[in-house]
Amino acid sequence: MAETRRRTARGAAVATAVLLGGMIPGAQAASGTQQIDAELAYTCAAPGGEQHPVEVGLSAEVADSAHPGDLLQPEGVTLDVRLPETVLAGVPGEGAATVTAATRLFVAVSQDGRRAGAQWRGATPEPVPVPESGGPVLSTTGSVPYLQPTAAGELVLDAGALTVELGLKRADGTPAGAGTIVMECVLDPGRDATLAKIPVTGGSEGGDGEPEQPRPTETWPGGDKEAGAVDGRPEVGTAAEPSTTGGVPPCVGDPNAELGMVAYVTGYANVTKLDGATRFPVACARITQGLSRLVPDGEFLHILQDSAVDLEYEGKPQLPPASGTFLTFGFMPTTATLEMTQIPPATNPDGTREANIKSDLAINLAEGSTKAVTAVTLQLMLRLRDVEVNGVPLDVGDDCRTSKPFTLRLEGRMTLKDGVQVGYTLATGGELTGSVTLPPFSGCGAHEDLDSLFTASLSGVPGYVKQVQGAPCAAVSADPTFCTPDFRPTDVPTAAR
Repeated sequence: MAETRRRTARGAAVATAVLLGGMIPGAQAASGTQQIDAELAYTCAAPGGEQHPVEVGLSAEVADSAHPGDLLQPEGVTLDVRLPETVLAGVPGEGAATVTAATRLFVAVSQDGRRAGAQWRGATPEPVPVPESGGPVLSTTGSVPYLQPTAAGELVLDAGALTVELGLKRADGTPAGAGTIVMECVLDPGRDATLAKIPVTGGSEGGDGEPEQPRPTETWPGGDKEAGAVDGRPEVGTAAEPSTTGGVPPCVGDPNAELGMVAYVTGYANVTKLDGATRFPVACARITQGLSRLVPDGEFLHILQDSAVDLEYEGKPQLPPASGTFLTFGFMPTTATLEMTQIPPATNPDGTREANIKSDLAINLAEGSTKAVTAVTLQLMLRLRDVEVNGVPLDVGDDCRTSKPFTLRLEGRMTLKDGVQVGYTLATGGELTGSVTLPPFSGCGAHEDLDSLFTASLSGVPGYVKQVQGAPCAAVSADPTFCTPDFRPTDVPTAAR
């Protein structure tokens, strides 16, 4: 069945030259997965020289076997960092009310005496309250680089040194103490640091049979720089940086997802009643392409495709939080943080996703021209927080949001004539436009009912939306024009109004 899917997709790509350009078979996938559940003990040095014992729980999924040349992508990597109370006890002043963490774990990837170093980075998605007694538990997640054995033999993953950067804030949101604590941690001696062992058997599948050329070696804390590396050293990708400052977030494709693509998206949404527009920062869109269907219609040949898209930001189905400034009632400056969360499409009984992308590419056989229309339909919820009116904070509580989901329908169009493409397709990116009508708000106001205020200001009138999608990366093909070596899109779009 998989081979039939590949042939169908490749044929459609050749026939249309625009719709399914990413559908090319890639590296051989691993056969299954194994679960990592490791308990690691570290001693961590704080900036003042204090030594703190820190327990770390690590969970992830990795391949249970592989062939040389396979691209192996660890998934679901989570570090549970259990801090002792002593770490935060020395923070001066009122102390810290919340703490965030960014972690960097060095992992040794070794095989038959040859070794490479990988960095597994993660961050807490939100600040964690500091408990009244005891230390906090900080769970960090993030995208990590792929692994690639280039020869047969057991591939071993061992945990190495760990860096933990803590961000501290008081209850009023200002930095507590110095604001940050950076701890450098080493494994306690005598504890097992092995995370996984992956047997690699057979020859390279899908390669050209040529031996790998020697590559520069890397260093990793706790190990020496390799001298005279030889062919067959395992390779690793580049770790995706977790986004904690509103920059471009991680967006890493799965090289084993035959019909998967990832793309960066951004755009503006107008709020008609408030006479303003909000720019949403760059987010990650995970696209699962459907198979194409050929439908003759007189002088036209339609190529139809149903696909699914899921938004992703820090592991959640949402756009990054956006800050908007408007003139309420035409003169009162109002600012708020907007969180737009997607209700993802459901999964069908056969494992396919319910389509929320409909593509129709119509080829005019008589004229030799092509037109395409792509409709993207998203079900969303909007939450408001951090609201200020004329510079004065307005406490809207933690659950100020639209009373029900609403639909955002975007449409992109493309024309192709004499080999020149103008406009949007799913496989090339471009601009999509549409409108959205917000429903009434509910749950607004910590001390008084503010639902009617936000409903009157925001709901009921369509607002114009323009989204820009960058060219996607189909990690299964790993085309360097569209994918970085660690399977992120190379095209980062700029929002346009």
